[in-house]
Amino acid sequence: MTAVLDRPLPTPAAGRVFVRAARAGELLDGGGPLWWHVREDGGLCLVHRFTAADISDDALVAALSLLVDIGALAGQDEFEAAAVQIILSSAPTAVEAWDAFYDNTLRGLTDGTSAFAPIHRRARSLVTGGSVLEVGSCFGFLAIQLARDGRTVAACDLSRGAVSLLHHESRRYGLPISSRVADATALSYDDSSFDTVTLIHLLEHLEDDQAVAAIREALRVARRAVVIAVPFEETPSEHFGHQQNLETATLRQWAEEVPHAGAQVFEDHGGWLLLSSVGFGRG
Repeated sequence: MTAVLDRPLPTPAAGRVFVRAARAGELLDGGGPLWWHVREDGGLCLVHRFTAADISDDALVAALSLLVDIGALAGQDEFEAAAVQIILSSAPTAVEAWDAFYDNTLRGLTDGTSAFAPIHRRARSLVTGGSVLEVGSCFGFLAIQLARDGRTVAACDLSRGAVSLLHHESRRYGLPISSRVADATALSYDDSSFDTVTLIHLLEHLEDDQAVAAIREALRVARRAVVIAVPFEETPSEHFGHQQNLETATLRQWAEEVPHAGAQVFEDHGGWLLLSSVGFGRG
């Protein structure tokens, strides 16, 4: 990949990302896992070496982030289109591809080699009680780890596709995770439904008023605690769909805008806000 980083690249038209796996014996420029070129129609063609043996969230994000850095991929839609197409073309069938993606990603989270492992490890340590709801679960890697910890786990996300994938993969692992499509700002769960509600790397995807609404909803659904984690970035990552540049002061401000029985703010691979639900520990 380094051999092609210096040349300028026109931004492809929105949604015009084309992906295929490298053919047997095909040499990719630079020797890395991903090669690209711009088509005559302005689209971006990606050729990759990923297989079921190595496709994972960490590896995929690292490879695609290089394309973001040089301006090849623009915005969340193109980033996600490229990621999904690479995953699907990394194995003979879609089921095999997604299964491998989950297996490899969870292995990295478990053995600590994944960049996100410290965040998940901290989140798991902060869960209180036997039941937990992960809001904004995406692929559900944290939900799966929490279920493996012996918790009763539910997960929700706006993406119907992500919820469907989590349902399939959790059943494959023998984990009874309850997953559904839901909006973080209007959760379809009853009051005090779970001991802990987590919002891990979710609120940066929302505008400030939406983030506060999501925190209020989490506190309504939580019996005991709400665990919030956000990245601290110099500028919001557009390709991840981040809307806000967050800092410790933001977390403290959020805590002032919602009813709770206690708040704690600290830093560890980003920022954390822990909130106790109103009434927890009383009576």
